[in-house]
Amino acid sequence: MNIVRTPIAGLLILEPRVFGDERGFFFESYNERRFQDALDAPEPVRFVQDNHSRSAKNVLRGLHYQVRRPQGKLVRVVDGEVFDVAVDLRRSSPTFGKWFGAVLSAENKLQMWVPAGFAHGFLVMSETADFLYKTTDYYAPEHERCIAWNDPEIGIEWPLAGAPVLSAKDSQAGPFADAEVYA
Repeated sequence: MNIVRTPIAGLLILEPRVFGDERGFFFESYNERRFQDALDAPEPVRFVQDNHSRSAKNVLRGLHYQVRRPQGKLVRVVDGEVFDVAVDLRRSSPTFGKWFGAVLSAENKLQMWVPAGFAHGFLVMSETADFLYKTTDYYAPEHERCIAWNDPEIGIEWPLAGAPVLSAKDSQAGPFADAEVYA
């Protein structure tokens, strides 16, 4: 597995070694030892929940995060293609309020590690996309927060033509300036 460090500390792209031939392909989608070594964190990351979503083209989910029960997420796409984004919400970070985005697809098999302390979202670029992610804490709706996907202070450059398809929750999301953030 190749680990690509992004311009935001802690946010990683994981590129698996893919072995393929005329029969198809094989790769390790998760190896705890390699993942923990790549993090270089003081404590091991423990995943407690796996989630799977399917979305249609131009669906934009996010920017989501949980306060008081923050979730780290290891995300990947097993069918289709998305533009995946993480926003640093750690006030003590030199990249506070900055974003990073990458195309994740079934074809490129890339994964993104989004540590606790970030808001996360994605835009579906293919006709549909199946998005899988592991989380380090359970979903806690009472602690869930959402920042507007198009907040000008963050300035995410979504590869979007036209208006995205949003949930009611995402269409009512507030600005970054009012967001609860981490220390």
